[in-house]
Amino acid sequence: MTQVVGPATTDPDVIAVLLGQHARVKNLFAQVEAATGQARQERFDELRQLLAVHEIGEEIVLRPVAEKAAGEQEADARNAEEKEANKVLAELEKLDVDGAEFAAKFAEFQKAVLAHAEHEEREEFPAVREHCSPQERQEMGRRLLKAEDKAPTHPHASAAGSPTAQKVVGPFAAMVDKARDAL
Repeated sequence: MTQVVGPATTDPDVIAVLLGQHARVKNLFAQVEAATGQARQERFDELRQLLAVHEIGEEIVLRPVAEKAAGEQEADARNAEEKEANKVLAELEKLDVDGAEFAAKFAEFQKAVLAHAEHEEREEFPAVREHCSPQERQEMGRRLLKAEDKAPTHPHASAAGSPTAQKVVGPFAAMVDKARDAL
């Protein structure tokens, strides 16, 4: 299975981990666009997996702190964007990656995901940095990586938008997804 968080770090500051994932997401978007056929499917699967676990980690670990640091409205807006992204990602999964419908929907999806990441980087991340000590951010980073390790690798509507549902459904869905990915 593809590692989704990049190289191990001795200092897993939650913001550094998330920024690294954002860079990887941007790179994978470009790779999906440039590829065709099986290579495009493989890059899309890698992107889907990264986004699925990334969003769950943010919802469970980052968002509760961001709500205090950046405000409830900011956290709610990011959660709503992630919920919508999960729906579109599930729709994209069902399409032929070389088809015109995939290309059009993927372009819109890319624009929305990159705007979402920009909002996080501009609004949430600085507020969390200011609100939390380096030690707190490191603990959040460890919790984020742990949550992502147990997270489903496909979007699941039954758990979307609810950190509590993610904690309950996540481990079982992750087990099913990882078996499905292996096949």
